[in-house]
Amino acid sequence: MHRVVFILYPGFELLDMAGPASVFNGANRALGQVGRAPLYQILLASPTGGDTASSSGISVQTARLDELRGQRLGTLLIVGAESGPLQAAMADPDLRGALPGLTAQAERFGSVCSGGMVLAGLGLLDGCRVATHWDACAPFQAHFPGVSVDPEALYVRDGRLWTSAGVTTGIDMALAMVACDLNAGVAAEVAQRLVLYARRPGHQSQFSPLLSAQARGDSPFADLIGWIQANLHAPLDVPALAARAGLTERSFHRKFTAATGQTPAHFVETLRLDAARMLLSRGLSLKQVSAQVGLFPTARFSRLFQRRFGITPGTYGEMHRVEG
Repeated sequence: MHRVVFILYPGFELLDMAGPASVFNGANRALGQVGRAPLYQILLASPTGGDTASSSGISVQTARLDELRGQRLGTLLIVGAESGPLQAAMADPDLRGALPGLTAQAERFGSVCSGGMVLAGLGLLDGCRVATHWDACAPFQAHFPGVSVDPEALYVRDGRLWTSAGVTTGIDMALAMVACDLNAGVAAEVAQRLVLYARRPGHQSQFSPLLSAQARGDSPFADLIGWIQANLHAPLDVPALAARAGLTERSFHRKFTAATGQTPAHFVETLRLDAARMLLSRGLSLKQVSAQVGLFPTARFSRLFQRRFGITPGTYGEMHRVEG
């Protein structure tokens, strides 16, 4: 059995634990369906043990950290929290005393969301590249200059160390762990069981252009943006979009730019290139990707991709391919 230990403390973010735990449990379920023994054993631990309350008010039963000493640990993950509970955790003498030894005895260790700051405070991340929630990147880097914080990545693997940007990205990281431990097929089955839209590779940006547009509240173009996302292969120039929105081209350009913060052309290009990265990581050819995202001919797609990301789409696909 591969023991997965989640380290909790009062005020922790429940989804940081529950999301990845559901992935590992889903992998056990998938193994059982084909007559194989479960691989993962999930354990929740905290400095004092007993009931530990999350930020949502839901409490979970935990073991004491000192009970783990000398035990074989597969994966050790400390979860994140808002500033107050996180600062208290960083100062907790029991947590600080236990973590160095526990991370040393684990096959792999890491964090979900801002939990990485607890590890960094003990010098356990010096010289490492890490991911954390976008809102914590600046303070993380300022407090721990010896750590390289990747502000874009959903999750980062650096040797035995795994860190994720937080909340739902803990699910993405756990799926990547399952793919490493078992295979991509099991990870894909778990993702499908959890009704995920897609298995996101770690290199994908935390900043979804579609989500950013939707986050602007009562945007008059919410329906149009959804239609654009579903029809990236189609002609999406200003005349076509203005006609669909029922506006003149000039009025559409002005109102769309005000609503999204981007011109229609730049917004569409961003969506197309974001989708292209996902398709490239799945192993599709440049020609297939170019056609599916509406950036053709292939030479034009390559130019735009390299200008935006500083790397050719072919090289990107080789570096970030995710099977399954």
